[in-house]
Amino acid sequence: MHKIGDIATLEGLYGQPAAPALRKVADRLTPLYRKWIMSSKLCVLSTVGTDGTDGSPRGDDGPVVAELDARTLAMPDWRGNNRLDSLRNIVLDGRVSCLFLVPGSNVVVRVNGRGFLTDDVDLRKRFEQGKRQPATVIVIEISEIYTQCARALMRAETWAGHDESGDLPSVGDILAEMTSGEEGGAPYDEAWGPRAAKTMW
Repeated sequence: MHKIGDIATLEGLYGQPAAPALRKVADRLTPLYRKWIMSSKLCVLSTVGTDGTDGSPRGDDGPVVAELDARTLAMPDWRGNNRLDSLRNIVLDGRVSCLFLVPGSNVVVRVNGRGFLTDDVDLRKRFEQGKRQPATVIVIEISEIYTQCARALMRAETWAGHDESGDLPSVGDILAEMTSGEEGGAPYDEAWGPRAAKTMW
């Protein structure tokens, strides 16, 4: 089996990214990215450490993260299996990524950045449920936010029969926000479905 071992070979197998794929990237919570992320009760947290990588689902009964400021998110670490794989990785290597999902929407919003753990009393209390508080809170300093391609969830028909997406902003809305209206909007969204259908596999 041939192993691809350099970036030039890899890039030669694919085309260049379309301009919208690059222009939709933000370095902080914009109004529409904020709305999207605060509507998400579920995300996948990815971390990296000396023993490898880890992917961990994180969910809550409300927003899975809280906004501390436009460049900073806080994620409570609720009780799990106490393996602490993600938390160990964050202590050793702060690089993190989060994929935010909302039932009914095939859009996935990614946040890349750096994280650290805190047992700050006031921040833990902010997430209190009854008499329970998270043991720690993951603080995520945002480097970039952008929407993922929707094809994966479309292929899998992930949300068939289950829709909580309501009035979430579309990719076209977010692209228009990020480009001051130069790109995106309704025309982008209307063209997206047929375009994706032609390039699904």
